[in-house]
Amino acid sequence: LIDDLGAKNIKLATYWDLIEIKEGEYDFQDLDWQIQKAEEKGVKLLLVIGMKTPRWPECHIPEWAKGKSKEEQQESILNLIEKVVLNYRDRVSVWAWQVENEPFFPFGECPWTDKEFLKKEIALVKSLDIQKHPIVISDSGEGSFWIQAAKLGDIVGTTMYKKVWVKQLGIYFTYPFSPTFYWRKAQIIKKLFGKEVISVELQAEPWGPKLLYDSPLEEQQKSMNWEQFKNNIEFAEKTGLKEFYLWGGEWWFWMKEKQGKH
Repeated sequence: LIDDLGAKNIKLATYWDLIEIKEGEYDFQDLDWQIQKAEEKGVKLLLVIGMKTPRWPECHIPEWAKGKSKEEQQESILNLIEKVVLNYRDRVSVWAWQVENEPFFPFGECPWTDKEFLKKEIALVKSLDIQKHPIVISDSGEGSFWIQAAKLGDIVGTTMYKKVWVKQLGIYFTYPFSPTFYWRKAQIIKKLFGKEVISVELQAEPWGPKLLYDSPLEEQQKSMNWEQFKNNIEFAEKTGLKEFYLWGGEWWFWMKEKQGKH
């Protein structure tokens, strides 16, 4: 992403099940390496923290925590967030925290959603972060008006998807919304709450009936190909939002390295 594409703004997710494989033992070696590489190249990072962070199954819960009660899980999540914030609050590459990923949207293999707990997470980050980085709260671009995200976050993050597989119907579905749909919602948020809306997840990879590594290339290309990629970029530009994080970097690398498609 940095060397081949010259990316200067990257959304970097933290994964609870990779950082705390054993209860109470935190391994930041991989994350340290990634953040160091970003700083060497002058890259700015949006760091996603919490239980629910991008990539299936969405909620990345360590094996040792899966059998615990909700209250016990929440206590461990607050401990994790404290460690992450204290580790990286002074790093020049980190410009904002995204606390949880679409916390109000019931998607993924997650044991619970809890708005009051999200407030505790945000309060903890704010109490620890002496640099006062903004907090991004994200929500579905297609299934939400972003009101709850705007109430809690300094910045609202939206997803933006165009063509997806709908399991309940067994078909690929193209969202009918126009760019104006997103622009008008963003204007409402700005007027009511004075908050900026950015796209933290613009579709730039397939969304099919199976996970990518279980899907044939032919199936993948039904929801993402070169034409769809260009159309999604053009669509995003027409929404009038100022900032977009494209979701699909690892898939592009796989297409280049394994499929010979650039």
